[in-house]
Amino acid sequence: MLAINLRLGAFAAALALLAATSSGAFAQKKYDTGATDTEIKIGNIMPYSGPASAYGVIGKTEEAYFRKINAEGGINGRKINFISYDDTYSPPKTVEQARKLVESDEVLLIFNPLGTPPNTAIQKYLNSKKVPQLFVATGATKWNDPKDFPWTMGWQPNYQSESRIYAKYILKNKPDAKIAVLYQNDDYGKDYLKGFKDGLGDKAASMIVIEESYEVSEPTIDSHIVKMKATGADVFFNITTPKFAAQAIKKNQEIGWKPLHFLNGVSSSIGSVIKPAGFENSQGIISSNYLKDPTDIEWKNDAGMKAWNEFLDKYYPEANRADIFVMYGYTVAQGLEHVLRASGDNLTRANVMKQAASIKDLELGGLLPGIKVNTSATDFAPISQVQLMRLKGETWERFGEILSDDVGG
Repeated sequence: MLAINLRLGAFAAALALLAATSSGAFAQKKYDTGATDTEIKIGNIMPYSGPASAYGVIGKTEEAYFRKINAEGGINGRKINFISYDDTYSPPKTVEQARKLVESDEVLLIFNPLGTPPNTAIQKYLNSKKVPQLFVATGATKWNDPKDFPWTMGWQPNYQSESRIYAKYILKNKPDAKIAVLYQNDDYGKDYLKGFKDGLGDKAASMIVIEESYEVSEPTIDSHIVKMKATGADVFFNITTPKFAAQAIKKNQEIGWKPLHFLNGVSSSIGSVIKPAGFENSQGIISSNYLKDPTDIEWKNDAGMKAWNEFLDKYYPEANRADIFVMYGYTVAQGLEHVLRASGDNLTRANVMKQAASIKDLELGGLLPGIKVNTSATDFAPISQVQLMRLKGETWERFGEILSDDVGG
């Protein structure tokens, strides 16, 4: 009888152990489409060609970073399968590529798709499918709207906040300014313009002497620059993507227009904008950043910059190290790595978004000192701080304090 009781006791203990392990390690592994024991499929959409192709290096940097992750053993033992498509910065093409990634490639999420009009075109589709549209590569204010779009999250400081900071600077330092604004005629350009006008407040109507828009399909914006100079404006707010930003800087010099020049941060790359436009033509331009500028010797012995250079040496040696977009791609890829590691073995789309919305004071090697990544269930704007900078010689010189002017979606 004792032997039977012992055997029953042992059997009960074994059942209890099995139940415990089932509800523990085994049950904790939860997957949605795009994740398995060995792989995490990540989708991406970039303008590798077309008018915004300067941003294509972001996707190339991310691909290189995930190769690094895989070479080092992956994320919690899983390799990243990074699938990136070209949309030529054309929203109908973006829709086509998003559908392909979700319905054919069956990715877990779409990471860092670039551009305001392209992301606008796929936002409702991805939210209806409950597929994360994570860390979008655009600073439009509307990405911070967790109530209406819980599957979409921004990354960089938003455009309205940035332009409000420029407006405050002008009000303080040049209160009698006559301002010319050039902006891309889409959601991206209009978002910057709105923030700028809000920042100027009731003085916007008297201070802004011309608001000039251009289409991304135009080959050149030279005629717009000539028109703005004719107004007598002495301040120029340049809301353009890289190709057009370089054109504007060159044309200003060519026709002898020398206003106080504010350049939106999305076109502040030394490698893809300032150098092609000519350093001699770009002196004194004011912009803002939240990333370490690779051309700034201040970071020569910085641990974060050293790690970035070592990564490029090994995984992307042909990268243009003067291009801030390479630093951007590296930093946002580290942001995704953080989220995926935090997700552990619960690789459901809902948990990925939960982890993305639970980032607390994350410091990344490419961010300026003092700038941290923070999110919450009600705050989908991971980075909200910038610092002003002025072009001097062949690099940006930062000035003033770290600034924040948060605007919600």
